Amino acid sequence: MKRKRGDDDHRDQHHHREADSKASMDIIWQTPANPPHRDDYIFRNGRRHVRPYYFEFICHVKNRWAGKTIVDLFAEEFKGRSYDYYVRAVKCGRIKVDGQNVSVSYKVKPSEKISHFLHRHEPPVMAWDVSILQEEEDVVTVCKPASVPVHPCGQYRKNTVVGILQAEHDFAPVFPIHRLDRLVSGLLILARSASQADIFRQQIEAGLVQKQYIAKVVGVFPEGEQMVDANVNYNAREGRSTVEVQDCCGDALRGKAACTKFTRINTNGTYSLVLSEPLTGRTHQIRVHLQHTGHPIANDMLYLSEFAAARSTEGTSADRAAAAANSNGSPVSITPDCCDEGCHSEDFSFDPMCTNCPNLAPKGYEGHEEGLWLHCLRYSGTGWTYECPFPDWATLD
Repeated sequence: MKRKRGDDDHRDQHHHREADSKASMDIIWQTPANPPHRDDYIFRNGRRHVRPYYFEFICHVKNRWAGKTIVDLFAEEFKGRSYDYYVRAVKCGRIKVDGQNVSVSYKVKPSEKISHFLHRHEPPVMAWDVSILQEEEDVVTVCKPASVPVHPCGQYRKNTVVGILQAEHDFAPVFPIHRLDRLVSGLLILARSASQADIFRQQIEAGLVQKQYIAKVVGVFPEGEQMVDANVNYNAREGRSTVEVQDCCGDALRGKAACTKFTRINTNGTYSLVLSEPLTGRTHQIRVHLQHTGHPIANDMLYLSEFAAARSTEGTSADRAAAAANSNGSPVSITPDCCDEGCHSEDFSFDPMCTNCPNLAPKGYEGHEEGLWLHCLRYSGTGWTYECPFPDWATLD
C-alpha cells in the first residue's frame, strides 16, 4: 500500500479505520531466516537506511509476567509504543498468543508464545562502504565503518556488517571473531566457518592475540608507556562503564579486571594520537580507561562527562543520548534531517498502524551522528597478522 505525499493531511482522520483494514490485507512477514538483499537499502543524506519491512518478533511469557493482561504486559515491558497502539494491535491480530487472536483483557500464562507483527524501521547508519581488506578461504577481513553494528542486535538486523556483507557481497555465513563497539571503526575479522571462528576465539581467550587501536584524545598525553590496570564495571541500564580502583578499606570490587597499555604517537598541544593495546576485553575498556587517565577520546560524549545522560523510552543508545545532552559546541552532530519528514512515500510502503511512518528513520534516530575517534588497527596471533589502514581523522595537522 503506497502513500502519496498529498495524503498527509488526511492521515490522522483515517488512521484507525485504515489500521483495522490493514490487518486483513495480504502482508509478507519477514523472520530472521529472511536474508537481506542489496535493494533493501536506501541511501539519503549520507546515511544508509533500511527499507521498512514487516517482521515477526517472538518471545515467551516469563514467570514474572504471568497474570498480566496482554496489553498491560506490552505497555509495561516494551515502552517504545503507546498503550493505545497495543490495544489496536491486539484487536486487529498483530499481537497473538500461541498463534491465536486474544482479547485485550486476556491474561498471559507462563511459557506461552507471544508474537508481535509490526512494520520494522531500523536505525540508519553512515553510508560508508564495508570495504573488503583481505579474502582467504577461511577468513575475510573488512574495514568496519563507524556507526554500523557488527551483527544483528536490538533494533539492527540488516543495517549491520554481517547483513551488509550478505546483501552486497554474498558472504554468508560469516562469524565475527571479536567485538567492535558500534561507533568504533577499523579492522574486523570474520571466519567463514564456525570451526575456524572457534580457533580464533580460543587464541583470544588464551591471551595469545595482540590488539592495537588508535585514539585521538583530549590534551597532551604523557610520553612513554602508560599502563592502566583498573577494574571496569559496565552498567547495562546506563549503557556505560566506570573504573573501579581498590580503596584503603580493601572493599571487594564489583567490576572485572582490565588492563590497557597506552603509548603516545604524537601531540599538537590540543589533541594527542595514542596507540591503545587492551590486554583484556571489557565493554568500553579503552574508552573508560582513557577517561581514567584524564585524556578521554576527544569526541566521545559518553565519557567526556562524568555523568550518564538519561536514555529515552524509544530505545535510543547511551551514546546518542549523551551526544544530544551535550550537543552545544560538541564535535558530534545530532541535528534533524530536514528531508526525513514525510518525503519518502515513494521509497517504501506506508503502514497506517506504524508508529514510525511516514518517517524513514525510527523515532529517536532522526539526526546524524559521527563515529568515535577510536579505530582498530591490527590483530596479531601465532603465525598471522591482519591490519587496517589509518582513518582520515588520525592526523594533527
